Amino acid sequence: MSTPSIAALPKTGLPGLLENWRSDLLSGFLVFLIALPLCLGIAMASGFPPMSGIITAIIGGVVVSRINGSYVTINGPAAGLIVVIVDAVQSLGQGDAMAGYRYTLAAIVVASVLQILLGIFKAGKLSAFFPSSVVHGMLAAIGIIIMAKQVHTLLGVKPEAQSLLGTIAEIPHSLLNLNPEVSLIGGIGLLLLIAWSLIKHPTLKMIPAPLLVVLTGLALGQYFDLDHSHQYLFLPNAEILPHHEFTVGPAFLVAVPQNFLAGFYWPDFSKIATSEFWLAVLTIWLVGSLESLLSASAVDKLDPYKRNSNLNRDLTAVGIGNLIAGMIGGLPMIAEIVRSSANINNGAKTAWANFFHGLFLLIFVALFPKLIHEIPLTALAALLVFTGFRLASPKEFAKTLAVGVDHFAVFVITILGVLATDLLVGVAIGIVVELGIHLSRGLKLSNAFSMAYHVHQTDDDTYHIEVSGAAVFSNFITLKSLLADFPTGQNVFFDLSETDLIDHTVMEFIHHFAEDYNQAGGHCEILGLDNHERYSAHHLSARRKIVL
Repeated sequence: MSTPSIAALPKTGLPGLLENWRSDLLSGFLVFLIALPLCLGIAMASGFPPMSGIITAIIGGVVVSRINGSYVTINGPAAGLIVVIVDAVQSLGQGDAMAGYRYTLAAIVVASVLQILLGIFKAGKLSAFFPSSVVHGMLAAIGIIIMAKQVHTLLGVKPEAQSLLGTIAEIPHSLLNLNPEVSLIGGIGLLLLIAWSLIKHPTLKMIPAPLLVVLTGLALGQYFDLDHSHQYLFLPNAEILPHHEFTVGPAFLVAVPQNFLAGFYWPDFSKIATSEFWLAVLTIWLVGSLESLLSASAVDKLDPYKRNSNLNRDLTAVGIGNLIAGMIGGLPMIAEIVRSSANINNGAKTAWANFFHGLFLLIFVALFPKLIHEIPLTALAALLVFTGFRLASPKEFAKTLAVGVDHFAVFVITILGVLATDLLVGVAIGIVVELGIHLSRGLKLSNAFSMAYHVHQTDDDTYHIEVSGAAVFSNFITLKSLLADFPTGQNVFFDLSETDLIDHTVMEFIHHFAEDYNQAGGHCEILGLDNHERYSAHHLSARRKIVL
């Protein structure tokens, strides 16, 4: 597909609305159908009231879309933050779910202020400090945790274990004691999601899979009469099985207030002086900012117009949205890649699609709260189990292993670290291990946080960027900052001939920069790698200079 010319780029602001309202309105509506069930499921999995996820998506659409620095990104709650929020609710609430919820809202407000400052002072580049193996390991660990917790809800069983490892160990018990009618609804939903991911037919793919799951769940919920508490016998006529009596009722449905305004809650700042509060703030701030920056960058690569978001402005706007959400009872939001991808595939042209998606959510929850109440929890759990699986699928493990055994080792150690401790400690363990591998390969401590590079301009439109010493995740923030504001349409040559060690994170970054720069009309080449040996056959693997 050819890149559209600059003249063909969609307009922005009010002229963009007048020019593209038809395509943006349609895409916004289709994304709303996907977002509704996901927002509900993410909120409940996070220990928040169901309405909090929708509040956040409304703010992300109606408010953030008007001030952010991106074009086709959808902002809203994301599965990647479930683990962070549920941990905060449990640690701050100490058994009191409502108190934990309101303390966590306060933590979101404080974290949002830090996020705004991060964007204002153009510190979004700090995301470069996290090696890609650690980031992928963190996301895979989050996926495993989501699956481990949501599979019990899908089966209609409440686990007794309080710890994560205990919850994982209890999965066989839940399988043996599943509630047949509830798990049938969830199981069919999960099968639908799997089937829809395999279908290639373009017309069928236009139907959002989450919408199918919810509609199927609504129909089966009515068939099994989940609105009324009652008991039933499973296979009462089967002679080879003992009679099992099970209970179903409204407890297996989404609980939402009939009045939308009743879903608003205010933060409680009374724990602001405690270490638990600031740990929650730090985790929400770091993980939320990192995920939002990574997702916004990924969405830019999907944009058919190849527009680049202003990531610092985007981070500031998301921080403002999170500040509003935290003040009225919502989850934190990020740039959400799955909904953004659907937005692009549905033909969105501008940020007005994000606005319309939020507006449709507002209209729906204001007018049809009873319909939301009829959605079975197990149907939403199916969406989350599938989301968790995609984060931690065997493909992710295989892709990481293909980069190199070292990359895979850090990836697995990060996963185990997160599962055994918590998100921040697990990520820190992964970073330390990655740094240790580089030190074992000859990285000097004096070079670990400082990259040596020099830019030569040989004529009006030609630049040579010479890198020497080591180029690893911990020291290339300055280079990333330089390239973020680099003039477009020039000839750029990366000379890596004097680089002793290059890790995968830097190789990947330079490779993607060169691709994007060439697509934008410039010319970028990577030179000087002939005298380097790879640590694996992967074209972006870590490399070390051969000493002759």
